[in-house]
Amino acid sequence: MIKLKRIYEKASTEDGYRILVDRLWPRGLTKAGARVSLWAKDIAPSDDLRKWSSHDPEKWEQFQKRYTQELSEKRERLREIKKIKKKERIVTLLYSSKDDKHNNGRVLYHLLRTTSKNR
Repeated sequence: MIKLKRIYEKASTEDGYRILVDRLWPRGLTKAGARVSLWAKDIAPSDDLRKWSSHDPEKWEQFQKRYTQELSEKRERLREIKKIKKKERIVTLLYSSKDDKHNNGRVLYHLLRTTSKNR
């Protein structure tokens, strides 16, 4: 099972293996307090894409396309996450954005769920 959660929400045993998918460490959180199993900052959107989108919901559709293109170039890291997903009972992707509908974690979550169903 794969889940998606904002990192500022309280960590739970029901989160399982927790993967932070942001390039920048979340403000105000210690590494111990965040209870992150893996910080996969290399799978986060590029700085250029992140700055271009600036969390603007009007750019969401284009952001999804551009980020999905970037992810297609990170196949090895995606394979690693898929291996973790097979090994662990629960994997939770963590993001720090305040917007729970328009963030890179949601794109990655959808991609991982879609590619798992197609195999």
